Amino acid sequence: MTGVKICGITNAEDALAAVRCGADAVGFIFYRKSPRYISPEDAKEIIDLLPESTAKVGVFVNYEISGVKRIMELCRLDLVQLHGNESPVYCSSFDSRQIIKAIAREPGDSPELEQYPVKALLIDAYDPKRHGGTGKTSDWELAARISKVRPLILSGGLNAENIRDAIRAVSPDAVDINSGVEISPGRKDHRKIHEIVEIVRASEKHIQKEGSIFSRQLN
Repeated sequence: MTGVKICGITNAEDALAAVRCGADAVGFIFYRKSPRYISPEDAKEIIDLLPESTAKVGVFVNYEISGVKRIMELCRLDLVQLHGNESPVYCSSFDSRQIIKAIAREPGDSPELEQYPVKALLIDAYDPKRHGGTGKTSDWELAARISKVRPLILSGGLNAENIRDAIRAVSPDAVDINSGVEISPGRKDHRKIHEIVEIVRASEKHIQKEGSIFSRQLN
């Protein structure tokens, strides 16, 4: 099935609402410059309230490897999403089954993505000054090419108006929703989360892949 991740969680109410609405994963951003930043300690309190079946994802940007591993252990993260300029060598410092590498390239760029030893690649919108959460649409053409050869998560400006078209165009293994279900940065609209999940589930008949990329069985 097409996995659904609700990212930029900053409070327990939104996290629990995402679970009730059927999200497969929730994301916590440990990047201090983000308006959706959450401290590891606060994230842990929220994670302790969530069911085991929900994948917990930590988002990091150019973080020290030792710091990432410390927060992974503290918060009992299932997956780590690297959203900066982390190299393939950096990624190889972790268990590849737990790593998602975000890629944001200008249209026309063709990065050598096969070099990354990760569970999945995430395609996000390019912005020279920001690492995600821009509300901009990503390069669906690039994403569609990658999804044919590697597990792929689609992100970037997804909302109830465009997610059906995005799934049909890209056939992603999962979608990552942030600003498209927000009232304001870090505060989610529960009605929008429910609407997004319903649309994704109704669109799954167009996807030929089986299982969820956010399964807690990381192998």
